[in-house]
Amino acid sequence: MEPASRSQHVVSRPFEVTHGLVLSIAVPMTLGFLTTPLLGLTDTAVVGRLGQAEALAGLAIGAILFDLIYGSLSFFRTATTGLAAQAFGRADERELQAVFWRATLSALALGALMLALAPVILWAAPDLMTDDRSVQAVVRDYFAIRVISSPATFLNYAILGFVFGRGQPKFGLALQILLNGTNILLSIILGLWLGWGVAGVAWGTAAAEVLAAAVGLALVVPRFSPGSRPTRADLLDRYKLKQLFQLNADILIRSLVLNGAFALLTKVGSSFGAVTLAANAVLMNIFMLSSFFLDGLAGAAEQLSGRAVGANYRPSFNRAIKLTAVWSFAMAGVLAAFFLLFGQPIIQLLTTSPEVREIAIAYLPWAAMTGLAGALAFQMDGVFIGAIWSREMRNMMLLSFVAYCVALLTLVPAYANHGLWAALNLFLLMRGVFLAAMVPRKTAQSFIAAQ
Repeated sequence: MEPASRSQHVVSRPFEVTHGLVLSIAVPMTLGFLTTPLLGLTDTAVVGRLGQAEALAGLAIGAILFDLIYGSLSFFRTATTGLAAQAFGRADERELQAVFWRATLSALALGALMLALAPVILWAAPDLMTDDRSVQAVVRDYFAIRVISSPATFLNYAILGFVFGRGQPKFGLALQILLNGTNILLSIILGLWLGWGVAGVAWGTAAAEVLAAAVGLALVVPRFSPGSRPTRADLLDRYKLKQLFQLNADILIRSLVLNGAFALLTKVGSSFGAVTLAANAVLMNIFMLSSFFLDGLAGAAEQLSGRAVGANYRPSFNRAIKLTAVWSFAMAGVLAAFFLLFGQPIIQLLTTSPEVREIAIAYLPWAAMTGLAGALAFQMDGVFIGAIWSREMRNMMLLSFVAYCVALLTLVPAYANHGLWAALNLFLLMRGVFLAAMVPRKTAQSFIAAQ
C-alpha cells in the first residue's frame, strides 16, 4: 500500500459488490484453471499410445521439471492482478497501462534469464531426477524445445494477470482456452498423427504459448487510450518498481514455503512404506481438485479487494470479503460432501492396486476435509494479494509452517498417517485463521478519509 503522501486515491469511487459480481469473476477463472489438467492428460495419452515406457517416463519428468520452475514463478500473474486491480479501482488509466508494461518488460527479462540458465538446467536436472540414460535423453529433448517459449510463457502470465485485475475474467478464460486448446490440438497432431512423439508434444506446447501471447497482446494493447500512455519516468518510477519486486518476492517466498510443506508431507509419509506413500499421493489429487475450484474464488477476492483498495471504498472491501468467504465455504462444503460420497470410485479410478485402494479409502475423510480446512486460506490469500499486503501474507505463511512442523512432531509419532493428515489440515486452517486475524488492523491502515 502506498504511503498517504504518494496515494492517488484520496477520493472514494464507490461500486457495488454483489453475489453476481463475485460469481461472474470466479466462474470463468475456475473454468480456466480446470482446463490445465486436461492438457496433462492429453499429453500423457498421446505419448502413452507410442508404447515406449522411456518416452512416457521422460515426458512425466520433463513436465514435473517445468511445473517446478514455472509453478514457482507463477507469482508473476497474481502480483500483476493485484497491482492492476488497484489501478483499475482508482480509474487511473495511465498507471494501469504502466502496470501492464512493467509486467511485460519483467516477463521478457524473466524469459531471457530462463533461456540463459537453460544449458545449466539441461546439464544437471535430468541426472538428478533419473539414472536411466534413455529417459534422461527424452527429458533433455523435451526441455530443450519447451524452454524456447519461456518469454511467451511469462508474457502470458503478465497478460492474464492484467486482464484479471481489470475485472475481465471472460477475456482471461478465452485466452486460457486458446492456449490449452491449441496445445492439446497440436500435441495430438504433431505427437501422434505426425509421429513426432515427445518432441511433438513439446513443440505443440511451445507453439501454443507463442500464439496465446501474440493474440493476447493484439487484443490488449490496441484498447489502451493513447492520451493516457505512460512516460518512461512512469515506467521506471523507483517506488513502483520497488513495490513490484517486493510483492513478487513475498509471493515467491510464500509459494516456496507452501511447496515445502507438501514436500515435507511426502517425506514424512515415505516412512510409512511404499503402499501408504502411494495412497497419500492418490489422496493428494483430491486436495488438488479442490484447489482448482477454490482458486477461482480466491481470484475473485483478489480482484475485488484490490479494486476496493484502489477505489478507497471500504464498504465494497468489507462486502467483497464477506461474499467471497460465503462462496468459498459453500464451495468447500459441496466438495467435501462430494468426495465423501464419491471418493471411493475416484480412488478406484486412480489406482488398480488393492492395497493402495484399501489404505487410501481408510484416510479418505482427511483428504475430503482439506478443502474446508483450506477455504479461508485460499480466500485470504486473494484478499492479501489484491490489497498488496504481501509482507504480512509471507510472514503468516512462515508462522503457519512453523506450527505445521510442531504438529508433525507431536501428531505423527502418536497417530502415524492419521497424524500426518491431521497436521496438513491444521496447517491449512492455521494459515486462514492467522491471515483473517490481521484483516481489521490492515483494513484500518489501508483506507483513508475521502477528500
